[in-house]
Amino acid sequence: MKITQISVFLENRKGRLHEVCSLLGDNGINIRALTVAETESFGVLRIVVDKSDEAVALLRENGFVANFTDVVAIEVGDRPGGLAAVLKIFATNDVNIEYMYAFVEKHSDKALLVFRFEDADFAQQVLARHSISVVTRKEIEGL
Repeated sequence: MKITQISVFLENRKGRLHEVCSLLGDNGINIRALTVAETESFGVLRIVVDKSDEAVALLRENGFVANFTDVVAIEVGDRPGGLAAVLKIFATNDVNIEYMYAFVEKHSDKALLVFRFEDADFAQQVLARHSISVVTRKEIEGL
């Protein structure tokens, strides 16, 4: 099951990240996970929120460039080596990870990780074969 990530392109200037987070918060949209990648002139904010359709519409209405991306969120044992075990499965099954980041809160006794894969459908097949729990969109909305 894929979930929706929002990518927001931001000018690399003071206060721009605050503007996005305030806009979402003031409109009752909760950020569940985020990461920021940057260059000298711009940044890409990648977020998972509880109301993705509303968030993108709001961001666009307020002049931000925002797009949807399919990602996969999984539960990984929150212990030393938990992530390495999953990464080994991907490596031995030839699954290419484009990027990943972690959730800011726990869903259970597991750590939650977001992955962007070169081939998300294939990655999900590998996860299912190895009984790795994939987080659903409904679960994200309920966090």
